[in-house]
Amino acid sequence: MKWRQDDVNKYITAKEYIDTALLSLLPFHILKDDEISKQAYQSDVLQIFADELERELSGRTMQIPPYTYLHHTDKQQEVSRLNTWIKEIETQPFKHTFLITFDMGWKKYERQLEGQLIWLPVIQVDHIHDNELKRWMHENVKQVSELIRSYW
Repeated sequence: MKWRQDDVNKYITAKEYIDTALLSLLPFHILKDDEISKQAYQSDVLQIFADELERELSGRTMQIPPYTYLHHTDKQQEVSRLNTWIKEIETQPFKHTFLITFDMGWKKYERQLEGQLIWLPVIQVDHIHDNELKRWMHENVKQVSELIRSYW
């Protein structure tokens, strides 16, 4: 399920079965022109990945709106803010919260996070519909879905 009105309405009636929240962590900055396109690409790929993962785990997951933060901000402050988000998410009966990101900087703070961090290496291809990206997506969705299932 995604954070859309029709899915949320379904969630409300079936929340005892939906125990896992998926939360994408999206860095943002607009300071450097040469980085804007790279950040937008990573955001697109991460969103596609989260959509595919949610589809693979359909029936037990809710995809929460992405957590967006300034890339150059102090991650220690972001940990506190992100944990507040996770506590809010857990007010519903979510037993598991998985944080999905390309930003390796979160690994340093992984133990301080209330959710389970899933860091993915960035794949850079020329076009978002490239076959190499599709293969990467398929393989990583398969691996991450197996990891999440191991928590169930």
